[in-house]
Amino acid sequence: MKYSYKLSDAIHVLTYLIIYKDGDLSSKTIADSIESNASTVRNLMSDLRSAGLITTKVGSASPALNARPSEISILDVYKAVDMDHNLLHIDPKTNPQCVVGGSIQDVLDDAYAEIQQSAFQKMDEITIADITEGILQRQQQD
Repeated sequence: MKYSYKLSDAIHVLTYLIIYKDGDLSSKTIADSIESNASTVRNLMSDLRSAGLITTKVGSASPALNARPSEISILDVYKAVDMDHNLLHIDPKTNPQCVVGGSIQDVLDDAYAEIQQSAFQKMDEITIADITEGILQRQQQD
């Protein structure tokens, strides 16, 4: 199974813009922090810009948040990077002749919907300000 790091990387970009607001905000420099490439960062910034979370200027390395960090939730970022919005996935190929295989998809669908709703609610409560504060606190401890 392949995992996507788009959400983590997009949150990384936003917190980088806050912590290094007076520094080099080029996609290359941010990519170095993520250990990715500048093209990936530009694509993430494009998603964040399209969602209205940041402002960028062509030819200028001066991206900026469009809202206070406390107003941007993890759910906002999740939606901005166009993730597959189903957190959990049901195996579509089970044996309909089996008691378990014939019913598990519907039962799991209900359970997974409830779990996903709870996860989205929690994601909506955690903000970029919370993440940034956690980073800064951890840095002070080191």
